[in-house]
Amino acid sequence: MAQILVVDDEMGIRELLSEILTDEGHSVTLAEDAAAARVARNEKRPDLVLLDIWMPDIDGISLLKEWSAAGLLTMPVVMMSGHGTIDSAVEATRVGAIDFLEKPIALQKLLTTVKKALKHEVAPQKPPLTLDAFSRSPLLRDLKKRLEQTAAKTSVLLLKSAAGSIAEICARTLHTPKTPWLDLSISSAPLTQEMLENAAGGILFIGDLMLITKLQQKNLAYALERLEKYNLQLIAATPRPLSDLVESGWEPTLVARLGEVWVSLPQLSSHTDDVPEIASLVLTHLVERNGVPSRYFSTAALNALRLHHWQGEWSELLAAVKNLALSALEEEITVEDVESLLLRDGGPPPAAAPALPLFNQPLRDAREAFERLYFEHHLKCEGGNMTRVADRTGLERTHLYRKLKQLGLNPGRRMEEAESVDKGQ
Repeated sequence: MAQILVVDDEMGIRELLSEILTDEGHSVTLAEDAAAARVARNEKRPDLVLLDIWMPDIDGISLLKEWSAAGLLTMPVVMMSGHGTIDSAVEATRVGAIDFLEKPIALQKLLTTVKKALKHEVAPQKPPLTLDAFSRSPLLRDLKKRLEQTAAKTSVLLLKSAAGSIAEICARTLHTPKTPWLDLSISSAPLTQEMLENAAGGILFIGDLMLITKLQQKNLAYALERLEKYNLQLIAATPRPLSDLVESGWEPTLVARLGEVWVSLPQLSSHTDDVPEIASLVLTHLVERNGVPSRYFSTAALNALRLHHWQGEWSELLAAVKNLALSALEEEITVEDVESLLLRDGGPPPAAAPALPLFNQPLRDAREAFERLYFEHHLKCEGGNMTRVADRTGLERTHLYRKLKQLGLNPGRRMEEAESVDKGQ
């Protein structure tokens, strides 16, 4: 029969469920909290987990998210919830649980749910997104090398100008598969030595230092003192200057320890030509993970993304790609979709960069920089429509394509067609 793990902080419920399931011929392992559940999951490799939502150290949904994030959700999980926590149980089904049982649990309901759950096939988990997926982008290839080189020599690494999903992508890049992953920002309970023992050899992660609570700051300080003992690496991220942490009440010594070694993410505003490639790769991986419907960007849409002023930097770009994929009415994401999302206030496209810095450049460089700004502006205003851009700029189309290529502005397939016509003349 099946190996079943029962996780509940109430001894009476654990023993009752164990007795019933054992009588049905199953082998049952009991855990009173999340720490014991982690150990049992790793040692017993259960065929099914019955997981209580409310527990003294970490709630069941946080443990479920932890297993999912670490690629350990390889077995069906049924949540158990008391009165008033059904909404939480429903949330858990969105995270990865396949069903839930409401307490007090009726015997027949328990047996029916267990029987159904054991027949449920859990789809193989896809590995988390890392910078390896962006190997076509020179910008992110360099970032990956910089991260790996720096992380190899330190147990504490700060990711500056990063937060949320891009911070996790960077941290996952440094995470060795099948080793523990513990997100310190999802637990609202005190960090214990046992929890660190279970995470030994893995990574502790905080996606945004500005968002963690006072208790989580204490957990962080506790972990920092024990990194070497448990062979742990801490990777934390912040989109704001470290001085903001001190001003918000953080201990200066803790902030100083976090800021000893860091890698700063490149600013998108300084690498706008990389945006189309990055956006396309992000969209591809969202589609492959069934996170969004099948979508692809038009050339004009990618040009619009490149010309957008990304005030929110990486977080804004990643969120924009996902929202475009979810809101686009057709499989092709158009420039109109981009403008509808990014120019919600209905205002004009962002103005070109100020021309004053051009005066500090040699004439030839300044002329080329101005021409690039000039054509970027018209491409943006005309949504990538080359006929209208040619009319606006007063250039014959073949000359226009040649000029755009010379400036490193590639509107896509139409340029290649124009070049082939030009060569045939």
